[in-house]
Amino acid sequence: MSYGLGAYKKTSVQTASKEQILLMLYQAAIKNCKKAIQAIDEQKVAQKGEYIGKLQDIVIELNNSLDFEVGGDVARELSSLYDFVLYSSTQANIHKDKAPLEGCLNVLNTLYDGWSQAVKSLKTEKAGNA
Repeated sequence: MSYGLGAYKKTSVQTASKEQILLMLYQAAIKNCKKAIQAIDEQKVAQKGEYIGKLQDIVIELNNSLDFEVGGDVARELSSLYDFVLYSSTQANIHKDKAPLEGCLNVLNTLYDGWSQAVKSLKTEKAGNA
């Protein structure tokens, strides 16, 4: 990676809001899930494991960031979905099967879309109160 691109990405993360970081994490998880599916299709075992590892690292971070006192049932449901993604991606890795990853991708895309809409609503609400 060139220095300029690396510096840009670092600055983007450092200046992003919590909401933007959440969306960036989902985008990265989705990207790594897609790359893992592609690696399975191309029978690239090492790359498959690398991408699934990155996917799982992101999902673990998302799960660890949940606040069950504030989030209540929503946090518990998200934790269950993250557990599903971790389990399914592990199965995909063990069996070199993309089907479990396609399920993960569906969950991640749904969550990303939901959070994206929530962030847009929050921005609209803040703009209306300003």
